[in-house]
Amino acid sequence: MGRFRQHVNPLKASFFERSAGPLALPAGKEIEVELGCADAQFLFERAEKLPDRVYVGLEIREDLALEVNRRARRLGAPVHVVFAHANLDFSALFPAGTVARIFVNFPDPWFKRRHRKRRVVDAPLAAAMAEALAPGGELFFQSDVWDLALDALAVLEAEKRLDNRAGPWSFWKRGNPYGVKSRREAGCEEDAEPIWRLLYNVTAAPAPGSGAP
Repeated sequence: MGRFRQHVNPLKASFFERSAGPLALPAGKEIEVELGCADAQFLFERAEKLPDRVYVGLEIREDLALEVNRRARRLGAPVHVVFAHANLDFSALFPAGTVARIFVNFPDPWFKRRHRKRRVVDAPLAAAMAEALAPGGELFFQSDVWDLALDALAVLEAEKRLDNRAGPWSFWKRGNPYGVKSRREAGCEEDAEPIWRLLYNVTAAPAPGSGAP
């Protein structure tokens, strides 16, 4: 994998000049989505464990999205990365009730106060994710930045269609339940750094025969 920009300003005017359309999603397969997937290591590992699903990454760096898609074709993996701005494009990309799981793994923290409006988890995105999730669908968030995790908790608790699996206003303390790790997560665990996690379901009852994580 080549060298790519670490950060992209999500408020660049060019992102607001684009328009996204719905993805052509296969019928009869579970769809899993990762926001800000970077090199999509998390999705590739999910695909290796569960190859009967479809894995979609959203990535704001177009050159990185292209590189990951080349890797997916080379490996024959059911992974596809879309060059997209999650906050602007999510609703257009995924029709209501079509996604089984959404992962938000270690999003950019944007530490400076004047940059916090660039953080990805905001109220409109929370509503869009809740709308896209199928009955019983799951939303999993993790970060090694306490302030960012607390902001995400506040936003997601305010979305009434999401039910916190750990209880109201609580972080998930049972580790990552999905059996794979992003590069950032593996690095944090290797360095014994804390990780704050959130796990939500949409409030509708799970569909009959829906799978476990």
